[in-house]
This record gives sequence, structure tokens and C-alpha cells, in this order.
Amino acid sequence: MEHKIFKTSFSKIYPLLVEKAVRKGRTKDEVDTVIRWLTGYDESGLKAQIDKNVDYETFFNEAPHMNPNADKITGVICGYRVENIEDPLMKKIRWLDKLVDELAKGKPMEKILRS
Repeated sequence: MEHKIFKTSFSKIYPLLVEKAVRKGRTKDEVDTVIRWLTGYDESGLKAQIDKNVDYETFFNEAPHMNPNADKITGVICGYRVENIEDPLMKKIRWLDKLVDELAKGKPMEKILRS
């Protein structure tokens, strides 16, 4: 089953991710750092994806490389245990949600980036 979020424009989701973090005293740069850590995009690559208005599925499919430590992202987001999500694309989306959530909750960047 195809989820509606897969075809949602990343450029619509991105400002919501930033807003969530900024509301809690974090910065757009920190959100970008988390996104780049997870997906392997550099600054210009991330901006290009936003400017091209790609959907979430394309955003993750074109990611240069998912971080090998991404599977260390665990816990509950939106009522789902991240590590139990079967659909690979949904898992990537929830990983990103979880990272931004941790950022908004004030977790130190070293812990968020699983270093």
C-alpha cells in the first residue's frame, strides 16, 4: 500500500521540520545537519532537492547514501516503534521524524547523530 506521505513534496515537509525544532530553541542549521547526516546530501544537494520540489519518495531515493548508523535510531515516533517498521521508505521517513523530534526535545547533537 502506498502511503500519501510518499508523494508529499519534501519542500512542504521541510519547513515543518524546521519550525518544530526552532519552536523548541534549536536552529535551521541543526535540522539541516541532521538531514545531511541521515541522507548524505551536502548543503547544495539538500537545497537543490527543496528547489526541485521533489516528493518524499524521490528525496530518499536520490539520497547520496543513508548513514550506516541510521539503524541505531530507535524508539517511538507517531505511535510506531521505528525499529519495527517494515516498509523501507516509511522507515527512512520515520528516522528523519525521530531525529528532528530528538533535536526539538533538546538532546545533544552528538547523541542525535549517534556518534
